Amino acid sequence: MEPCTIQRAREIVREYHRHNRPPLGGLFALSAVLDGRVIGVAIVGRPCARALQDGYKAEVTRTCTLPNAPKGTVSFLYAACRRAAIALGYRKLYTYTLQSESGASLRGAGWKREAELKARKGWDAPSRHRGPGTVDGVAKVRWSTGSGEGSADEARLIAGGTEALPE
Repeated sequence: MEPCTIQRAREIVREYHRHNRPPLGGLFALSAVLDGRVIGVAIVGRPCARALQDGYKAEVTRTCTLPNAPKGTVSFLYAACRRAAIALGYRKLYTYTLQSESGASLRGAGWKREAELKARKGWDAPSRHRGPGTVDGVAKVRWSTGSGEGSADEARLIAGGTEALPE
């Protein structure tokens, strides 16, 4: 695992993601590295849903792996995003998959299926033009990790450790 600029992660998503464009920005990005070469990236930003934006929640807006990435790379990225978000003080992390996707990488990283979301027309609106999206009109699943409560025990559980946290 190595840090990655959001711009570099966006370039990789633009080139290799199978159905989404890169997000416009983010809070931080991470890269999975094997033998000195980047094999995958993840971008974490504020939650897209305004109702989830309380300053303590974040969203993995993209993960993307290169064709030569070994099995488990996406789970590795989701787990690393969780650890990094907790280290930065976030209490809950979200992401979304298409309903047609299994979510195996998320389950492998300890995430829970939280909600099934109906297909929506898209994000474009007369008051805020966004253009057509690549997955508009497709049902999605929201996944999460953490409770949002922020106790020391919760942070330890989310981070996957058993050692005592500093007081």
